[in-house]
Amino acid sequence: MKKKNYYFDTSIFNFMFADDAPEKREVTEKLFKILSKQAEGIFISEEVAREIGRASEPRKTQVEDLVRRVAPQMLEIDSEAEALADRYIREGIIPEKYRADAIHIAVAVINEMDVIVSWNFQHIVKLKTRTEVNGVNKLLDYSEIEICSPLEVVEP
Repeated sequence: MKKKNYYFDTSIFNFMFADDAPEKREVTEKLFKILSKQAEGIFISEEVAREIGRASEPRKTQVEDLVRRVAPQMLEIDSEAEALADRYIREGIIPEKYRADAIHIAVAVINEMDVIVSWNFQHIVKLKTRTEVNGVNKLLDYSEIEICSPLEVVEP
């Protein structure tokens, strides 16, 4: 099987410390173990770094330490990603108020990631988003992208 490139949004790192959601924490721990061996690469963007930077302590330090240990590759937010995020918002896929979610998706698409992994079921991991993002991508000659929760990536 071809190894894949995975884009992690900020929720993946946050759930490693989710004492109030032990089942999601356990799945996230498995995700890191499995993908550190099986993935072609694990990627984040400058948006993930910004979101972590806005976190309160002690979570900010915990997540920064985790990111250093995982050592994902950093993807920048360029004008092409900004324009694609704007298009997702104009098309009504992601609300303007949640522009960061559109940025996560756009950066992953522009950089030809195979999969976006997220615990964000409100705006990212849902059928409407998968379908409509890939519709826009097809119209604009970008590759389709898989959008999954860790549950879909980690096999029992």
